[in-house]
Amino acid sequence: MAPLTELVRRHAADVPGAVALVARGEQVEVAAVGSADVEGTVPMARDSLFRIASLTKPIVAAAVLLLVDEGELALDDPVARWLPELASPVVVRTPAGPVDDVVPAVRPITVADLLTFRCGYGLAADMTLPAVDLLLQVVGHPAAAPRAMPPDEWLAALAQVPLLHQPGEAWLYDTGSDLQGVLIARVSGRSLPEFLAERLFEPLGMADTGFAVPTAALGRFTGAYRRGEEGLRLIDSPEGRWSRPPPFPSGAGGLVSTADDLLAFARFLLAEGTTDGRRLLTRESVHLMTTDHLTPA
Repeated sequence: MAPLTELVRRHAADVPGAVALVARGEQVEVAAVGSADVEGTVPMARDSLFRIASLTKPIVAAAVLLLVDEGELALDDPVARWLPELASPVVVRTPAGPVDDVVPAVRPITVADLLTFRCGYGLAADMTLPAVDLLLQVVGHPAAAPRAMPPDEWLAALAQVPLLHQPGEAWLYDTGSDLQGVLIARVSGRSLPEFLAERLFEPLGMADTGFAVPTAALGRFTGAYRRGEEGLRLIDSPEGRWSRPPPFPSGAGGLVSTADDLLAFARFLLAEGTTDGRRLLTRESVHLMTTDHLTPA
């Protein structure tokens, strides 16, 4: 334990605090150092709650594959069946071109396109591209999550933005996961928070994972900071955005969780989709989740 604690303390010297967890089989080591705030008033603890940002993405992908395993949808299904707003997408003629110079999509966007981030929507290496700039204007920057619009309004706004690339052509970050979240809700007839809680979090024992922090748990919730010229600046307090359910539960970055809950999800994948002897995902789906789908390009 001492080496892990010292390692974390050394590498977390310029932040208020951190929690690290290392597990192998049943052996688990945890180190909690520093504080949950810059004032040092709340000691960091093993059960401290964090905004887990893009670690939301694999959890939501697993939920999509639950529906695939149950036959509710298939990887090659066009998403327009459930997301009719995306039935007739257009694509900018060239990535650097103006947003009003567009051509029709050569094929529909599929479920697999959302899961592999090749749906044509998303963040590119060059964030100044006109289509990416318009995307950010309409749906908001990921760092500003949770989104301000409810899912139906968000999707209607997104549908007005041209794709940066043809479906299946290029990898783009983030937006595919938000679309997965809307897809899960439309297919299941449940809100994304309800579906994840019932189908993943409860079976896996992820009691501290969700899109909002209950009032009784706010004392364990860390502050969110951004580095500025004068040091760390608070951008969201424990009583801030995650203290209440969001208008848009972001499948790309909306969850809060703990180190132990993330361990439970990791063990679930290592166990090829089982937990306590109960199968939630097929081995084939776990294999798909843990396979590199990128092309050489």
